[in-house]
Amino acid sequence: MRKWSLFFVVVAMVSLLAACGGTEANNADATETYTVATDNNFVPFEFMNEETGEMEGFDIDLIKAIAEEAGFEINIESMKFDGVVSGMQSGRFDIGIAGMTITEERKETIDFSDPYYDAGLMIAVSEDNNEIESEADLAGKKVGTRSGTTSEQYIKDNHPDAELVTFPGIVEAYMDLESGRLDAVMYDVPNVQYYVANDAAGLKTVGEILQGEQYGIAFPQDSELVEDVNTALQTLIDNGTYDDIYEEWFGERKYGTESSE
Repeated sequence: MRKWSLFFVVVAMVSLLAACGGTEANNADATETYTVATDNNFVPFEFMNEETGEMEGFDIDLIKAIAEEAGFEINIESMKFDGVVSGMQSGRFDIGIAGMTITEERKETIDFSDPYYDAGLMIAVSEDNNEIESEADLAGKKVGTRSGTTSEQYIKDNHPDAELVTFPGIVEAYMDLESGRLDAVMYDVPNVQYYVANDAAGLKTVGEILQGEQYGIAFPQDSELVEDVNTALQTLIDNGTYDDIYEEWFGERKYGTESSE
């Protein structure tokens, strides 16, 4: 009986060790998954495809390519832009990509990747508006933009004589401009250009590109992912993948990551 008892004990121990070894192997093979917060409506960087129910855009394709290159998986969650910023500050999300401008103020509470897109601000007005030809003509005018963005701060800092009107989403600002409730809209260059070219009825852009800006991928402070993402981003720039994604959404690249190369 004692021999059989010893036998069963040995079998149980071997089974336990095998199970532990299998668990360690499975853990070693597991791919880390991170949550990516993104804007829910910043065409053409990120937006919902109503037909497929999937998020699409330049940022979406870029972060997917970065994740593949870096060797991790991602889950994408879309929300209003303010939620992306606060989610990075609180550490609720692992990564944020939402056409987010790198600013000194944001860098106090958020870490950023190397810049991945060179942008700026631009003004849109009605096609029949001959009074506003540049930002010098904004005094006394109703100027709309999206709340919580660098364009809102720019108007406050540089055009205190303009009547600033903010919206939770930039599309609402364009719609008010089209209907005549606003005199102008100021917002990020690629979004203004895309909307005027594809979705707007009777709008045009005026003036020069204002306040050169750079977009960065955001992280909670002291995130260990920054280095891996920077390495993957640079690889995509070097091997031409970045250009392929850029051209799909914007056409031939005129500016984008020159400063980060």
